[in-house]
This record gives sequence, C-alpha cells and structure tokens, in this order.
Amino acid sequence: MTDTTSSTVAADRARAAELSAAGRFLKATELDTRMLGMVGALLVIWIGIHVLSGGLFLTPRNLWNLSVQTSSVAIMATGMVLVIVMRNIDLSVGSVEGVVGMIMGVAQAEFLIRVIGFQLGNPWLWIIALAAGVVLGLAIGAFQGFIIAYMEVPAFIVTLGGLLVWRGMAWMITSGRTVAPLDATFQLMGGGPRGSIGATASWVVGVVA
Repeated sequence: MTDTTSSTVAADRARAAELSAAGRFLKATELDTRMLGMVGALLVIWIGIHVLSGGLFLTPRNLWNLSVQTSSVAIMATGMVLVIVMRNIDLSVGSVEGVVGMIMGVAQAEFLIRVIGFQLGNPWLWIIALAAGVVLGLAIGAFQGFIIAYMEVPAFIVTLGGLLVWRGMAWMITSGRTVAPLDATFQLMGGGPRGSIGATASWVVGVVA
C-alpha cells in the first residue's frame, strides 16, 4: 500500500514538473483557456478599432452608447443560454422582442390614451403597458413551447415559423410607422442614465441579477 501511494505521489510530481509556469497557473486557477483566447481576441479588435477611429472608440461616451444599445441583446442571450443547454434552439427571439415592444408602445401611445382615456403621465400607463408586454411574451413562449414539447415538432421548425409570424405581426400592428409619445418613466427603463427606480436601486438590481 505504501509503495503504491509513493508511486502515485512520484508520478504526480513528475507531471507537475513537466508543466510550465503558465500551465501550472492556469491549472491552479482553473481558468478556461478558450475563454481567455476569446477575451484576448476581443481586446485586440477593440484596440484596433480605437486606433483606426483616431481614439474615438474606447471613450466613456461611446462605451455608454454601446452598453445601452446591446443591453437588450445581452438579456436575450442570457435566456438563450438556458435553451441551448437543453439542446434546443430559438430562432424567434428577435421577432418576439419586436412584437412585444410594439405592443407596449401601441398600448401607451394609442390604446390606453385614445381608447381607455388615460392621460399622458398617468403613473399606471407604463405599468399596464409593461404588464401587457410580459404577458404577451409569456404567451408566445408557452405557445411555442407547447408545440415543441407536446406535439413533438422540432424547435428549429417551430421557432423559424415564429420568426416570420411575429415579425409580420409587429409590422402589421404599426404598418412600419413610428409609435409616439411614450411615457417618460417607460423610456428611462431602456436608456435613461438613472433608471426608472433610481441610480442606487438600479445598480443593486443589476449586481444581484
């Protein structure tokens, strides 16, 4: 037993000695070398664009604009991770986002104001519109999920059809025209500097999420 243990320890020491300093560091910290490679490539691209743009890319204002513009994509990508982990795919996320956004916009600018009679600035305006968007998104997800799970239609086929249907519905709702005006509080949720619940609370929610 002692001889076996000694042989195992000696073999482990021999393998450790063969590793370079960088290899030992990566093994000890359990860093993903593929992830490091992607981050390194991203940094090279950023620096290259910064140089070619005359120092305009890596500026606080531009990074702020990029973070606001890509926040919706990041949120969708977070949900897509769960879908991909379950060995499925959803091609309709962009179209669903579009039709949900259009429903929330039309609810504020037309339905709640012109049909129901709410005044612009009513504190319930953005809450009802947001709830309508959440309910619609859940309904679309449940509908497509039912077809995939219970009718056993491949997710690729279902969500490809959803991509076309929901995109067409978004266009049908507005006929491609601009929807305005939107509630001021609602607009802060997507691009305001302080967020609709205040700067401190927004940071807390962001860190927790």
